[in-house]
Amino acid sequence: MLEIKPEQILSKIITYVILTFLAFLFIAPILFMIVGSLKPDDLVLVESGTIKAFIPEKISFNNYQNVFARVNFIRYFLNSFVITSMIVIIGLLVNSMAAYAFARMQWKGRDILFAGVLALMIIPFEAIAVPLFFQITIIGLRNTYIAQIVPFIANAFSIYLFYTFFIDLPKELEEAAKVDGASTLQTFFKIIVPVAKPAFATVAILTFLTQWGSFLWPVMITVGEKVRPLPVAIAEFQTLPPLQWGDIMAFGVMMVAPVLIIFLIFQKWFVKGVASSGVKG
Repeated sequence: MLEIKPEQILSKIITYVILTFLAFLFIAPILFMIVGSLKPDDLVLVESGTIKAFIPEKISFNNYQNVFARVNFIRYFLNSFVITSMIVIIGLLVNSMAAYAFARMQWKGRDILFAGVLALMIIPFEAIAVPLFFQITIIGLRNTYIAQIVPFIANAFSIYLFYTFFIDLPKELEEAAKVDGASTLQTFFKIIVPVAKPAFATVAILTFLTQWGSFLWPVMITVGEKVRPLPVAIAEFQTLPPLQWGDIMAFGVMMVAPVLIIFLIFQKWFVKGVASSGVKG
């Protein structure tokens, strides 16, 4: 049997203590928001800074009821759900097929175009927001779902993630499919897509996280609650009188909950996808 030295035990204890502290540090804001949403409004900030801030004495769902009474939360939620879902679903199809073309198909100008796609990764959205705003305004698509969906379907980073996964797949898979008479599209959908589930899960989660919390573009392009998503809605909700922090916390919990649920459901594939695509941080 291997002998465990006291130094190794001490090192493990210190490591676990540090990791536990860091975990609590990251979880604390979310926990504070959840607990605050269950407290009476006059107690939400009174006990902040103490351990009591994370332990509700009385649990009440009045803050959640107030949110639904004060604003059309369901409408905002459906707007965010429709916009984000369409970007994720159509984006998975478009970006994966583009990445597959770059990784596996031979055609003139492929390397130059792929270099251009990689170059787009360093351009922040803020740099093109104003020109894009004028373009959308000119063609009359302001305050629509289309204006919030179409510009974000094709994504350079998503293409890169798919590319790094596809480039490492054994070519024997495709060669066997061609021998059986499968076309390029049949090979992609019947052979590559089932094997690339971790990559699809990774891109889906990252896209969902980014688009669900998108604020700058929706605040520029939307007017009124018709197509306004949750991030803009909560910013407006915070300014509505009277200022009630319990209601704001409840709004925040309902906004963050779908993100946490999606991540917990797909976290296994997400970890596999990050590992296999070579994204090390």
